[in-house]
Amino acid sequence: MTHPTMMKEDFPVSNIRHFLEPGPIVLVSSQWQAQPNIMTLGWHMVMAFSPSLIGCVIAAGNHSHALVHHSGECVINIPSASLVDTVVSIGNCSGSEVDKFKTFDLTPGKAEKVGAPLIEECYASFECQLHDDAMVERYNLFIFEVVKAHVAPSADDEESLHYRGMGEFMLSGNTIDRTALFKPSMLV
Repeated sequence: MTHPTMMKEDFPVSNIRHFLEPGPIVLVSSQWQAQPNIMTLGWHMVMAFSPSLIGCVIAAGNHSHALVHHSGECVINIPSASLVDTVVSIGNCSGSEVDKFKTFDLTPGKAEKVGAPLIEECYASFECQLHDDAMVERYNLFIFEVVKAHVAPSADDEESLHYRGMGEFMLSGNTIDRTALFKPSMLV
């Protein structure tokens, strides 16, 4: 199969996130000393399958950074595309000034293994405990272990939000099945 050559132009390196965003936008819920919070987060990555590890960059100036750092836990919630305005609004204010659950009419759910609340309006919630904090001080990179996962039966039908920078989101799209091309050992 011959692939066409693509003409390319210079592009600002500070805007490469437009093409390399790591996955769906998530809402990270946290709690420390009975103070809950929610933050919008786009910088995360799956790091291992077993144990299930996720790396999240939470800026030191962010209110959630302190709550997560002190508690050592959080819940990573995946909102559907229908919550896009709420997702943006949550990211535009600080939990040190606003009770985001009340302000945005979101329902805190009881987690089973962590003290942070689930967000009931999200189609997936992953309870996380801090697994490794070696890169928090230098890179604000928290490595969490998912200790409990809650996923709605309709999750595969939900559209997720993917931030492309400059106020633009992309929605998850059609699925292309290439299962037959994979070695069975690679279908993880």
